[in-house]
Amino acid sequence: MSLGQTHSFDALLDQARGWAYELGFDSLEVRPIERSDHESHLRQWLAKGYHGEMGYMARNVDLRVEPKALHPGALSAISVAMPYLDPRAEQQIALTLADSKAAYIARYALGRDYHKVIRARLKRLGQQMNEWLVESGHDAFTARPVTDSAPFLEKRFAEQSGLGWIGKHTLHIRGSKGSYHFLGELLTNIPLTASSAASTNHCGSCARCIEICPTQAIVGPYQLDARKCIAYLTIEHQGPIPEELRAPMGNRVFGCDDCQLVCPWNRHAKAVPIGDFLPRHQLDRSSLLTLFSWSRETFLKKTEGSPIRRAGYNGWQRNIAVALGNAAFDPEILRALRARLIVCDSLVAEHVSRIWHDDVLPEICDYISIPNVSKAYEPDWKSLGHMDRAVEHIRRWCAGREIDGLSIDVVELPGLTPLIVM
Repeated sequence: MSLGQTHSFDALLDQARGWAYELGFDSLEVRPIERSDHESHLRQWLAKGYHGEMGYMARNVDLRVEPKALHPGALSAISVAMPYLDPRAEQQIALTLADSKAAYIARYALGRDYHKVIRARLKRLGQQMNEWLVESGHDAFTARPVTDSAPFLEKRFAEQSGLGWIGKHTLHIRGSKGSYHFLGELLTNIPLTASSAASTNHCGSCARCIEICPTQAIVGPYQLDARKCIAYLTIEHQGPIPEELRAPMGNRVFGCDDCQLVCPWNRHAKAVPIGDFLPRHQLDRSSLLTLFSWSRETFLKKTEGSPIRRAGYNGWQRNIAVALGNAAFDPEILRALRARLIVCDSLVAEHVSRIWHDDVLPEICDYISIPNVSKAYEPDWKSLGHMDRAVEHIRRWCAGREIDGLSIDVVELPGLTPLIVM
């Protein structure tokens, strides 16, 4: 690379920072692409099974640590960050988390899918850089925009680029700009020199993120067991939510922000997100019952172009069913669960029926004074007195909680204890 080229590339980066800012990126750094020094950390994490069902994390490990193969002739990459949360929204966050009947959705997922937004804007940034090079008498370069959908260790690359550091919660922190941002990279075939020194970690002795995690998914500093993480459970996990993790989920139906909410670096962060990331369809202030009532068609319509689509309709319903089971008692919730049980997918049905089994039936049995209750909740009818009396007590229980329209039937099978079916 000649001295003239060096000066041209420096001037190009100065221009690129201005264009990036206009596109919504508030940070930009550059670094040559090299083999990642994060390989041993990644392989140890995978060996422990911390990736859970995310099989794609175990694929292409060699490509993740040797990213030059992601783009022919790649020599350097431009690393950018784009904020997605206005700090003024934290008051609404606190209100939502405090209301057990409200649905909490991770703040990054309230607007448009960031993958599409960032890729499109990185592509435009590359076009602007090429136009400037050609107008300046240089050859055009090739580039590939990527975000976290590509096998690229972007948090570590951003850290080495001087864009911030990886926190103990394994998320990326940009000092006074906090952690509410997306990362993206533009892989190029031009030999750009590093624009800044690697970032220094400033987490110090703070462990608030580790202590606050509802499911203890942060098993140690910089160690996340995704299998316990609410973000993984509500988005990536395809099967039933482990029973021991349902109560800690609270009202979080898609992702979780707890570890970011307590991070001191977010306390004074100032950012202005682009319009694409502002809440849509009042998802930042919707009730669990409202979202649970969505049909599949409504779900597809409301989540068009949204990260929430990744959970799928059944996963979405499963997550909300868990949250409804954690909510304060409400007859309307029981009616909604009962109605959904008739028509829902088997995955959702398991979670709904578990709420009846673990929460509703024990309360009924306690109310009608059944002393001996088995796992199937078959009462000792002799101690109770009479089946009709039991049914009447249950009707009173329902009436006292304004639960109407609940069918109560007695099922008598030969040789078996009679059952009350609701």
